[in-house]
Amino acid sequence: MSPVQIRSATPADAPAIEWTARRSWHATYDALLGERAVNEVVDAWYDLSDLRSATKRDEHVFIVASKEDSTVGFAHAAFDAAHNGWVLFRIYVAPDHWDNGIGTALLGRIETELKDRGVSTYELVVFAENDVGVNFYESHDFDRFETVETKFEGVETAEHKYRKQL
Repeated sequence: MSPVQIRSATPADAPAIEWTARRSWHATYDALLGERAVNEVVDAWYDLSDLRSATKRDEHVFIVASKEDSTVGFAHAAFDAAHNGWVLFRIYVAPDHWDNGIGTALLGRIETELKDRGVSTYELVVFAENDVGVNFYESHDFDRFETVETKFEGVETAEHKYRKQL
């Protein structure tokens, strides 16, 4: 089995990031949101030109995990004025690579890069019904500080907000 390589994302990674996101979102959220809504979210949030731009922005940390020249995961954090701080916006691993430590490796690299930038705390939001995500964040020392009811793609759901001190 070949090792996973974690590196900074480049604009050329955009199609593989979108493909990984689509597979991960369907595996994680089809039961909650429905297949159509998942496709619409991925189409909107993983637009290739937007991804290419994000990989080039200095105020973003965008990394990919690759194995045997295939992208198997990615993570993306950035400063967000609405949160007045840094936010982990995305971290996904292709479903056929779950439970292999790739998410942990991505998170470790994000945190190293944030520390290198002088960041001491960051936040994220996860659907309360996303048991895999909730368990992942809680097992990596994130503190839940709020749960809010929200409507997402026409579905009433709850979101947990987490914060982590670095």
